[in-house]
Amino acid sequence: MKKQMSTLAGKLVNDLDLLQRHIVMLQLVAENEPIGIIKLAEMLRLPQHKVRYSLRLLESDGLIEATTAGARVTKKVKPFLNELKDQLGSMNVSIKNIQKSLEDVE
Repeated sequence: MKKQMSTLAGKLVNDLDLLQRHIVMLQLVAENEPIGIIKLAEMLRLPQHKVRYSLRLLESDGLIEATTAGARVTKKVKPFLNELKDQLGSMNVSIKNIQKSLEDVE
C-alpha cells in the first residue's frame, strides 16, 4: 500500500516531476530539432496536451521557439541549464539542512 504524502511534500514531488519533464523535453528538442508535438508526445509517451503545456512554458521562458517545421531551442538554453545546475546545487544544500533538522526532531 502506498503511503499518503503530506500536501507540502506532495507539492514538492509534483513540482520536481514537472521540472524533470520540462528538462527532458528541452533536451529532446535540442537533439531532434525541429520537432513537433506529435513526435515529442510519442517519444515521451505523454498525452499531447502535456507536451503542449511544457512547450508553451519553455517558449514563454525564451528557451525554445516555435517554427513551422517544429520547436527549436534558442541561445538561452545553455545559460539557463548552467543557472539551473547552480540552483539545484543550492536546493540540495537546503534539503540536506532540512533533513538534518528533522533528525533533531526524532
